[in-house]
Order: sequence, then structure tokens, then C-alpha cells
Amino acid sequence: MEGISDIKIVGIDEQRYPRIRKAPYIDIFFKLSQQAPKEWCDYFNDLGKRLEPPVKIEKNAGLFIEAWVRDMEQIPGYVDKIKKAVEESNLKYVERLRQLQLASGNDVARSGEDTRQGRLNTILASLNFDD
Repeated sequence: MEGISDIKIVGIDEQRYPRIRKAPYIDIFFKLSQQAPKEWCDYFNDLGKRLEPPVKIEKNAGLFIEAWVRDMEQIPGYVDKIKKAVEESNLKYVERLRQLQLASGNDVARSGEDTRQGRLNTILASLNFDD
């Protein structure tokens, strides 16, 4: 499984492919490379509602970004903005995990348990592994 920082848009949902209809807009459902955790979805939805037009992701499913445009010519620039929101959500989520790991290492050290274990936890949390 890919890491959380590797979440990216990999395509369009083939089950809900964009179609020209009588409605004055086009729905687009972008598929992510993997299911996003609920907290990641919260970060994305916060950023997504600031885009024009806004985008969102259903946090229970966590796999498709729901978007729409009024003009099909807007799609390329819109996708770039959505990609940036995905990248920023990745960064926020990874940083939050890092903070939690550091906090749990500090809790071990503060609780009177072996401070060496707290140091080991900190070292392990800072490692970067290759795929």
C-alpha cells in the first residue's frame, strides 16, 4: 500500500464519467490513488470549499473527489487547483501524524517509564523509508 503522502488523483470515476446534459454544469468525480482516512478528508474538504467552484470528498468512502464546472474549458486549470489541495492535505495529515508520534514519545518519557524508550520512539518517528 502506498503511503499517505502519495495520495493523488489518478483519473476519473468510470462509473460516473462526465456527460453533457441539459443542466448548466458538468459533474466530475476524480478517483484517488487510495482510500483517504477521514481526518485527511476533513483537511481536504476544508480546502475544497475555498475553491471556485467548491469540491468535496465523502469522508466515509474517501476515494472520490466530487467536483463540477459550468464550462468544460475550465477543467484543466481546475484540476491543477484540486491537485494542490490534495498535496496540501497530504502535508497536513503527515504533519499531524508526526506530531502525534512525538507526543506519544514524550508521554512515555514524562510518565516515568524508561526515557530511552521515549528517545527510541522519537528516532523511529523521524525515519524516512524508501519504497
